[in-house]
Amino acid sequence: MDAFIDSAIQLLIEWGLPGLFISALLAGSIVPFSSELALVALIKLGLPPIACLLSATLGNTAGGMTCYYMGRLGKIAWIEKYFKVKKEKVDKMVNFLQGKGAMMAFFAFLPAIGEVIAIALGFMRSNTWITVGSMFLGKLIRYILLLYVLESAWDAVAT
Repeated sequence: MDAFIDSAIQLLIEWGLPGLFISALLAGSIVPFSSELALVALIKLGLPPIACLLSATLGNTAGGMTCYYMGRLGKIAWIEKYFKVKKEKVDKMVNFLQGKGAMMAFFAFLPAIGEVIAIALGFMRSNTWITVGSMFLGKLIRYILLLYVLESAWDAVAT
């Protein structure tokens, strides 16, 4: 399976910005995928960093919104089957998010709970536009910080 994922990442890197968008979309949804690797590789290959950041952020947000819309459908059997998220976990997150609103989509970038946040916001029928905007902002800041940390590490190694 790791060889397949490595081959898929390599193929998506070869596709450039559309490949980065697809890898980020997969990573933002239910597929365990590394969009960060594709992002860094494409920037190191000379693609414009702003275009790469935008492509990755848009793709990852679109992937996160698939989780949101799955929650909005309210089909817990589908969520348990395809997203591998148990009803108890969604219920717990819904209780936690009560009164906090769609701005909590900002935290959808967090590993392990990001998908559950998006699903719960869908169940709660949070404002779609605020959810998209908050999610986009959180994912954008995460990618910017990732690039900053990696660039700093790269500079430290190079000196």
